[in-house]
Amino acid sequence: MKRRLLFACAAIAALPRIAAAQSRPARIGWLTAQRPPSLTPYVAAFTQSLAELGFAEGKNLVIEYRYGDDDLGKVRALADELIRLPVDVIVVQGEAILELRSQRLPVPVVYAYSGDPVAAGLAESLARPNASMTGLTYLALELNGKRLELLRELVPGVRRVALLANPEYPGEAAERENSEAMARRLGLDVRHVPARTSDELTSAFAKIGASRTQAISLFADSFTVQNRARIVDFALRERLPLISSWPVFATAGALCTYGPRLPDSYKRLAYYVDRVLRGTKPAELPIEQPTTIETIVNLKTADAIGLQIPQAVLVRADQVLR
Repeated sequence: MKRRLLFACAAIAALPRIAAAQSRPARIGWLTAQRPPSLTPYVAAFTQSLAELGFAEGKNLVIEYRYGDDDLGKVRALADELIRLPVDVIVVQGEAILELRSQRLPVPVVYAYSGDPVAAGLAESLARPNASMTGLTYLALELNGKRLELLRELVPGVRRVALLANPEYPGEAAERENSEAMARRLGLDVRHVPARTSDELTSAFAKIGASRTQAISLFADSFTVQNRARIVDFALRERLPLISSWPVFATAGALCTYGPRLPDSYKRLAYYVDRVLRGTKPAELPIEQPTTIETIVNLKTADAIGLQIPQAVLVRADQVLR
């Protein structure tokens, strides 16, 4: 009898929250510094997963989309705009979260971030996010070493590899350390080539070209994504195999990518939003790392640089671009 009474009391206590959620649509703010086209498939995965969790646009959900058009300087004003609407939770995509980490926002924040949340000051640890912010990171350090293993499988005679990276990217130092440790195990000579601006990228190309580099491992962040066409064009011109982590590089012409299956990450992001909308505090939701990994091989690029992709790699690839 006591157990029944306790259950009934708990159910009654939950009624106001449930009733409030049903009295009006949930309102989510979607905030990013990027442009809409680059995120279209991920937005689709996110909204589809929300619908499966019971929140469908046009029924009980409104999403207010705000894009910064590749200008991080717009993020804070866009966040203020969302708060004034108001929204129940703000979903922040990419490096836009760095613009908000010191803000005391009056609504919960859920983010999908490619860097290291701890190094970026977003959390004490993955298990202990900041009080009002939590979410996902695409960063899994061990993937850097795995990419070098895959690169050696793709190009068996490779010895000298450039690690092209933005040194201001939170987590870059740890990614570099992991890559260098794996390189020692594989007998590779890796050289760190930093670039954080367009001019530095031009200098990086010159260094790579003068150093008898045989391949490039590219660390993914917003800077390298925005400059992917330049980087890929350079690699093709120099006939250098280029490997990175996100699918956008493979579709742009990189030889191969090995990294998180991003649509799955955005589906998981919907789970976080669902929990927050139903009353869970962000601090109670540990930050998650990628759980599904995919390999994409670009055969057109392989042909362009005169490389024969081993059949063993093609059989394992999740996608082969022709």
